[in-house]
Amino acid sequence: MSQTKAVVGVLALQGAFSAHADLLVALGVDVVEVRLPRELDSVDALVMPGGESTTMSQLLESSGLFAAIHDRIERGMPVMGTCAGLILLARTVLDGRSDQRSFATLDIVVRRNAYGRQIDSFEADIPVDGMDMPFTAVFIRAPQIEDVGSDVRVLARYEGAPVVVATDRVIGMAFHPELTGDVRLHQMFVEMISRSPVR
Repeated sequence: MSQTKAVVGVLALQGAFSAHADLLVALGVDVVEVRLPRELDSVDALVMPGGESTTMSQLLESSGLFAAIHDRIERGMPVMGTCAGLILLARTVLDGRSDQRSFATLDIVVRRNAYGRQIDSFEADIPVDGMDMPFTAVFIRAPQIEDVGSDVRVLARYEGAPVVVATDRVIGMAFHPELTGDVRLHQMFVEMISRSPVR
């Protein structure tokens, strides 16, 4: 990590990446929008936003970012994935396309669009470990986490299913935390970055 304060990249290929950037800036974090492999060089951590996971997978390949991000994750870069970003981090993806790739860095089984189509979008107030008040989660064509590995902590559930999971360097959400203006999950990620060793 940087000697002063962390620089966080936000994958800016698709989705509400600017909303993530705004919340991070509100927390005093320097943000870089990442569209090309060389833009990874200046960041200490990465946020992968929502969007359409198969399209994002294709864009990652065509831009050359997939291999570059995979290398940084393997070297310990902290990552936050939301909705489609969670799918990209999952070890196993159900109902995905045969050519869809993931970074397989989070030991979870996730099913694409399990909470329904766009018209089935909804909000729910969910308790999150370590938070005094519930977090308003916005579910839009959201994936469902169907299984978690032994090294993955479940920080929140909705109707029994995990919706916020984490390891020491990765945090994933099945919903869109950037759409409510609540910075608490992003703050959790920033604190995770601060505990990571120098890259």
